[in-house]
Amino acid sequence: MSDIVEILNIQRITHDVKLFKTNKPADYDFLPGQATEVAINQEGWKEEKRPFTFTSLPEEEHLEFVIKSYRDHDGVTKKLETLSIGDELLIDDAWGAIQYKGKGTFIAGGAGITPFISIIRSLQSKGEIKGNRLFFANKTGKDVILESYFSDLLGKDFISVLDQEVKVGHKYGRIDKNFLKENVTDFSQEFYVCGPEGMVKAISLSLEELGANPEGIVFEK
Repeated sequence: MSDIVEILNIQRITHDVKLFKTNKPADYDFLPGQATEVAINQEGWKEEKRPFTFTSLPEEEHLEFVIKSYRDHDGVTKKLETLSIGDELLIDDAWGAIQYKGKGTFIAGGAGITPFISIIRSLQSKGEIKGNRLFFANKTGKDVILESYFSDLLGKDFISVLDQEVKVGHKYGRIDKNFLKENVTDFSQEFYVCGPEGMVKAISLSLEELGANPEGIVFEK
């Protein structure tokens, strides 16, 4: 049975990403990194459920989702862009395998950053952010979600990587085996990987080949 939540605020994060803030149903709970199935509470859209990650903290009195719109096809994310404050969403129970297991390196591609937002915010609130790093891959500088937040919080432990633009403050290229070899000194730590399926598979394989424990690589299976 889905819960109905009302959109309380909408904030543009990048050219194709918005933050949606909604009320939170009584007794609704989730863990940082988890997601839920979301649908739009309008005729013709109620059965169109898509997974989105919570970017708020479990203890907060509202829910937040950071959602990238794919405007090249008429799907849920394109429809979400047209919604306004007061419109409603349908959400199911929380689920998800990406959970924090200890200090390590977060590796995200594009919208794959979303499970890490809640986890990193949770670590920040507990004063436990030190010792964690973030590698974030995007096409261009304008695609980097919450760049200033991550940069201010993590400093040199935040590395932004662009593969279609050379820009000051960002590395150019891809997060591949060579990048990992150059930027990671300890492969016994935890690794958290989220992004397009091909990227997740390739990075997980590279990490294992470089000596990471397969049990220490966390990704959505």
